[in-house]
Amino acid sequence: MTEETTETTNTKRGVPVTTQIFIWILLVGLLALVGFGLRRAQNPMATIGKPVPQFDLVYYEGYEYNGKTEMKLSDLQGKIVVINIWASWCKPCEQEAPDLEEAWQLYKDSSDVVFIGVDYVDTPAGANEYLTKFNITFPNAPDLKSNISSILNRQMGVPETYFIDREGILRHIKIGPFASVNEIQSVIQSIE
Repeated sequence: MTEETTETTNTKRGVPVTTQIFIWILLVGLLALVGFGLRRAQNPMATIGKPVPQFDLVYYEGYEYNGKTEMKLSDLQGKIVVINIWASWCKPCEQEAPDLEEAWQLYKDSSDVVFIGVDYVDTPAGANEYLTKFNITFPNAPDLKSNISSILNRQMGVPETYFIDREGILRHIKIGPFASVNEIQSVIQSIE
């Protein structure tokens, strides 16, 4: 009798290519999240009762304050600063725009209170149409990369309004549209 020898070869099977791709995508996604978290942690954010981190703005063409077309927040030290974050595509922003402009008209000559509009991730054409439609005269600047709104710690979406006292301390945040000019004045008076 002939003895037949059966030889079994154990071949190692690798991880399927689709699984490898999935793992790599998962790792890249995880690294991106960690990187975003670290970047956000490094960016200073405003907190009520604390100084607002410094930032610069370049106003839209045709807008200026005290003859300047750009500003540093530190330039406004000694004044109450009202920063309204808005967008032309935001319906609640349209609701409050006339009240903000009316409030600005009440304070602009005193040079004690400054209103600044920050246009959140918008198109120049949309912003220009919005500013013209509501006859907005207080200084406004784009925030295309959301640098300013991330410093101010945008919480819920536009509109949001931030009230900074004369020492540069964030005193009040209004989420959503104002109901009236009186509401805006009331917040400013609580800071004075």
